Amino acid sequence: MDAVRLILTSRRALAGSGEGAGILEEVWQAQALAQAIGSRLAVSGPPELRGEALGLTELAGRGCGVLGAPDLDPGDLLAARLTELDDARHALIDLSGLLGEVGIALVGLASSADDQGTYWKCMEAIDAADESRDRVLEMLRKLAAREEREEREGAALPER
Repeated sequence: MDAVRLILTSRRALAGSGEGAGILEEVWQAQALAQAIGSRLAVSGPPELRGEALGLTELAGRGCGVLGAPDLDPGDLLAARLTELDDARHALIDLSGLLGEVGIALVGLASSADDQGTYWKCMEAIDAADESRDRVLEMLRKLAAREEREEREGAALPER
């Protein structure tokens, strides 16, 4: 399935996740999806994105590790459904939005947490989501710079 569709699926699931464990499960799913997208871009994305994409993979993996893997059927794992990443720019814009929503959901959960363990788990997951989003935004900046450079170079070429 295309990355953009998976991100939309994840955003909807996060919005409808309810409370507590449901939020944590959807946050984990979103981080696993970010990790998969980062891996895909690190291997086969535009060369200028590969370093940041590898960083995204590591940071999103940290976010998953903090939360611990939920008990999901293999068919329910969104990241495993990633087969296409046709439009890196569109996917990164949507992923940035998803990671922002993850942070907001975690802030809400942390503020209502009854125990210190959940609170600190949320704080660490917020940090991972924020750093992951920073990587995504940096990749978007690099894509914009590449597009601008290509436009300048295209305009500088003499017509034949």
